Amino acid sequence: MLFAESLIDLLEDEEYEVTHVPNGQSALDASYENRYDLYLLDINVPLINGIELLQSLRDADDTTPAIFLTSHKDEDSLKQGFLSGADDYITKPFNNLELLLRIQALLKRSKKLEKKCVSNFCYDTSKKIIYYKKVQLELSKREYDLLLLFLQHIDTPVPKEMIFDHLWGTNSAGSDGALRVYINRLKHLLPDEDIQNIRGIGYKLVS
Repeated sequence: MLFAESLIDLLEDEEYEVTHVPNGQSALDASYENRYDLYLLDINVPLINGIELLQSLRDADDTTPAIFLTSHKDEDSLKQGFLSGADDYITKPFNNLELLLRIQALLKRSKKLEKKCVSNFCYDTSKKIIYYKKVQLELSKREYDLLLLFLQHIDTPVPKEMIFDHLWGTNSAGSDGALRVYINRLKHLLPDEDIQNIRGIGYKLVS
């Protein structure tokens, strides 16, 4: 806990807004309820270890940049960390200035890579924001995930199976009825846009 408190103080001194959670399950829950610019993860944490946590996030198409801060110095942990989807891996003890510089570089690179405009939309996946005709849309997490999926496959049919996977994960709790609810919400938000039902396949956003 002392390490976490020191890290929080360091980041807040740099005017970062920090959310701290005590275990991997709480981190997973927080990721579903909030949108973050960066994850700082340890490996040895209760309930779900850091590597399994990040793998779960990546399997759910969460591309938020992630850095491991860990005492594990062995090659296998390093390999597993990057294979699970980490963008950086820093072993303890570390230099505070080095950590801050790596965070800044990763956030800067992420913002450059994750901003894109298509048709009437612009999106920033690092901030998880979508603009429509230069106005920010107020979206729930699943509405954001669904619209982003359509924008990344614009003018191309997106299979329902891919949508279920993207919105609810591989252990899908989704259904045709639940999906129609989110489709109808997007149609209500975007009455000038054409979201087509492709019979027997899925849906398509037409530019």
